[in-house]
Amino acid sequence: MSLTITLLIIGTFIGGWATVPLEYKPQNIFLPLIFGGSYLFSITIIHVFPELFALSSDPTKIGLFILLGFFFQQFLEYFTSGVEHGHFHEHKSTKSKYYVLIALVVHSLMEGALLTHDSPLHEQNNSYTLLFGIILHKAPAAFALMAVFKVKSKFSPQQWVVLSIFSLASPIGAMANNYLTLSEAELSLLFAFMSGAFLHISMTIFVESSPGHRFRFNKIAISILAALLAIFTELYI
Repeated sequence: MSLTITLLIIGTFIGGWATVPLEYKPQNIFLPLIFGGSYLFSITIIHVFPELFALSSDPTKIGLFILLGFFFQQFLEYFTSGVEHGHFHEHKSTKSKYYVLIALVVHSLMEGALLTHDSPLHEQNNSYTLLFGIILHKAPAAFALMAVFKVKSKFSPQQWVVLSIFSLASPIGAMANNYLTLSEAELSLLFAFMSGAFLHISMTIFVESSPGHRFRFNKIAISILAALLAIFTELYI
């Protein structure tokens, strides 16, 4: 678990620190965002869904919780303004900025809870594909979150605090899960709920990265590369 926690924190801080050499512009994270979205979508399809439906005695209930997770993520975006998939928005009020942080922390806590539970559904030594997917979407989210809390200076004390809170949310969720006594059926429902959120995030990245549905070769190429990496990590790591 220590490796999982370390990678989560490092990945999030790298995304936040990238705002120091780079300007707060969407094009600066366009390709990393597409890569992360494609990877997340791929592992949801080839890793998460097969496990959920193969191990469940009630596939209809699993599908229902996937749908609930999908719409819960849409609800969260009313507060996050899409920061979790790289959106940049100006938040003038302090209250709205912290709404963004709180919603992202809630999402991250649930993510972390899925990574360390030792069960037939999601064994710890088989969770690295999911871990990489979470890191790949947390890094651009951290970059956009720092844009929400930006000030005139390069990196303010407030940004350090906010980035630290965000980076610790998933590890706290992972550690707290050790104290939860979830049955395999309950864990599968939580996993289904979060997979619906992953599906929403990855699909939103795809749709919003091609305004007007224009063909972009670099988007197609980076998406295929991410999908191939997801397949490789699923089969060999």
